[in-house]
Amino acid sequence: MSDSTPSNATPETLLAVRILGIGASAGGLAPLEEFLARIPPDSHMAYVVVQHLDPTHRALLPELLQRVTTMSVRQATHGMSIEPDCVYVIPPNAELTVVDGLLSLAKPMEPRGMRLPINVLFSSLARAQGEQAIGVVLSGMGSDGTQGLQAIKAVGGLTAAQQPDTAQFDAMPRSAINANCADIIAPPGDLPASILTCLTHAPAHVASGEPSAEPEAEPRLESTPLQRIFRLLQQRTGHDFSLYKHSSLQRRIERRMAIHRIATLTHYADFLQRNPQEIDLLFREVLIGVTRFFRDTQVWEYLADTTLQALLARHEREHQLRAWVVGCSTGEEAYSLAMVFTEALEALPRPHGLTLQIFASDLSPDAIATARRGHYPVDIGSHVSAERLARFFTVRGNGYQINREIRDLVLFAQQDVVLDPPFTRLDMISCRNLLIYFDQSLQRKLIPLFHYTLRAGGILLLGSSETVGRYNQLFAPLEPKLRLYLRQDNVQNRDIRLPVKSLPPLARTAKETPVSHSHSSSFIHDNLQSAADQVLLQVYAPAAVVVNDEGDIVYISGSTGKYLEPAAGKANWNFYAMVREGLRTPIASALRREVNQREPEHLQNLRVQLPGGATQCVDVTVQALNKPTALRGMKIIVFRDIGPTDRDKSKAATQQSHHKELQQYQDEIQTLREENNASQEELQSTNEELQSTNEELQSTNEELTTSKEEMQSMNEELQTINAEMQTKLDDLALAQSDMQNLLNSIDIAIVFLDKNLSVRRYTDRASKIINIRESDVGRPLSDLTSSLLYPQLNEDALSTLNTLSFSEKQISSTDGRWFTVRIMPYRRLDNVIDGIVITLLDITATKQLEQNLRKDLKS
Repeated sequence: MSDSTPSNATPETLLAVRILGIGASAGGLAPLEEFLARIPPDSHMAYVVVQHLDPTHRALLPELLQRVTTMSVRQATHGMSIEPDCVYVIPPNAELTVVDGLLSLAKPMEPRGMRLPINVLFSSLARAQGEQAIGVVLSGMGSDGTQGLQAIKAVGGLTAAQQPDTAQFDAMPRSAINANCADIIAPPGDLPASILTCLTHAPAHVASGEPSAEPEAEPRLESTPLQRIFRLLQQRTGHDFSLYKHSSLQRRIERRMAIHRIATLTHYADFLQRNPQEIDLLFREVLIGVTRFFRDTQVWEYLADTTLQALLARHEREHQLRAWVVGCSTGEEAYSLAMVFTEALEALPRPHGLTLQIFASDLSPDAIATARRGHYPVDIGSHVSAERLARFFTVRGNGYQINREIRDLVLFAQQDVVLDPPFTRLDMISCRNLLIYFDQSLQRKLIPLFHYTLRAGGILLLGSSETVGRYNQLFAPLEPKLRLYLRQDNVQNRDIRLPVKSLPPLARTAKETPVSHSHSSSFIHDNLQSAADQVLLQVYAPAAVVVNDEGDIVYISGSTGKYLEPAAGKANWNFYAMVREGLRTPIASALRREVNQREPEHLQNLRVQLPGGATQCVDVTVQALNKPTALRGMKIIVFRDIGPTDRDKSKAATQQSHHKELQQYQDEIQTLREENNASQEELQSTNEELQSTNEELQSTNEELTTSKEEMQSMNEELQTINAEMQTKLDDLALAQSDMQNLLNSIDIAIVFLDKNLSVRRYTDRASKIINIRESDVGRPLSDLTSSLLYPQLNEDALSTLNTLSFSEKQISSTDGRWFTVRIMPYRRLDNVIDGIVITLLDITATKQLEQNLRKDLKS
């Protein structure tokens, strides 16, 4: 089980309103609109939107989103209450969190370019709402949102990501998907329906219509559907989860059931039976853990300032400190311990002669693979100080690579702490937030086991919600609030039960066939002779081992205890891991050479250090095996002790050759020394130049990295602004079209002039009075001809522009028509005069009526 944080929230402490957090960045406006447009108006949830915004630019996001939804869209303010069926949008230059049912705003702590507001929101939702939290990641660059989704997933919440091929920028959703923390992956328009379906079909509780999930005193394997699921997991993965806390596992199982819309455990167990791939997905779901560098800062400060100093002082007589990180997840905890240990060792007076070895184990192969790579996203800068980033990490790609000096201190291994043998002779064990997933019987097994594996004065570090329980006689608290315990040495550990797991057999199949047996002789099956042959092989034949190409031991003959020693930790039957010092290097070289040789290779007078300080001289023979067929490709290594008599005989034979070789070696050594001195001087000069160049490049690289991060952040902000501006431009184009259609529909001749009395816009009716075409836009009014008998038109327009006085005249045209010509200032919305508006109203009919009336009066 990976290092994880359980949900401590209960139904009584959860917020009354369920909150769905949405994170987006570059290219996120369109998917946000699609998402909100598909939410029903009575979903009874609140929606909090976080987008990467330019801190100096006024955001238009609330107004833009209000157009696509009937829900109220509001810009968040500090202390604002959260209401259902409302959308809350983050303001610029702020971090938005949910605290005690209210929205909380704070100034960003990180500089521009390093801010991760989506992670901040999602993490607060995980703390505030527990398993009711929901997080959605949409289009954007970078990896913001991934750690936040992991936090939500760890407490049993629901997570979703936009389908990458539908995103304009797919880095953010793809990061979440690659981290296996997205329960739902769909286009933005389909996400609301998928999320609501999961919530609707989520089983209320296993106990509803299902047998009890808690184990009975003697549970039967098939007595409940949950135990059936455990059996399927064990058959598929080899790991038994029946002793894990069922309440914790139940939430993970229920989430998978909700995704597949399965109502009962019985039906889900049937579904697992038919779909082995779902078992693998459930196994990953169960092992999902949340960890980070230097989690719980107070713990690491106390370790660095107090605990490790005392531990180092007590172990001055030891040459190596050994630590074990149980449930290491993706490695952040182990590397944090390595960094703190390194800093503590560097603070000691030199030379101190101490080395460090950290074993880190986890059940998840994916987590171990990630830990071994040691490559982490750029957002670890929020948890690792700038000094440690510069000291222990190297910028690589879009993240940080742990440096080799720290990576070499940690040995990662996939291990089941319940079944596999533990690491021993340890000075410290860190087992944080793992015991909370085990039931009491399993906890009672592990605490004594930890006591057994620690040396005298060893340290045990547990998670914030864990204690040693009733085993306070085995561990004394160093700092109870921080869950640091000191091993008690003068006590009897009666409850120790080492994990039992069958070891891999030394030989299987055809490889086991003893070389000394003859399959052609019928009497070989005689029991007496077979037993005698075995005694002769074991007592009088030399010790030997048979290894394959990888160095794994497939057969052992005789007593090899002088030459081989099992390695500490998990059982390892590899020859290179077991061979004693003094034999490893020459035998390894001989094994490599023997690949291309047919004759055996003899190694003479090798010295091996035995337990107790004694030294044994050994002759070793290495030979490749070609017959029988079952052993082809393997190699046999034979050990022969050299007794006192053998050494006397060999001494005289070797002294003479040694004397001749000695003078030759001395001459060669002198020559090599002179050459080495000259090379060292050249290398020293080159090294100084390279060091200087390296420092300059490092400084330039840091500046470029900072500039890249700032440019990426600004690019995301500009993308957001560009999307908003594009929307405004679309609105403006639509308004312009509406205006043009309006002007043309009123059938009135109108001409708009700018401050220079040049044509800005006109209606179709005006083009029939004034000779104006589309190409005349921008030309002065004085350059245009018209059918109006109005030579003072340009002067009157200029007078109106200067005096702002209204002008209206009745003017005739060359074709006998009459027009009312009105000239008035063009006033913008901000009350600025920006040109002239000329309207020409046709009054020919009125004039004709007036003339007819005058004729009638005269007559």
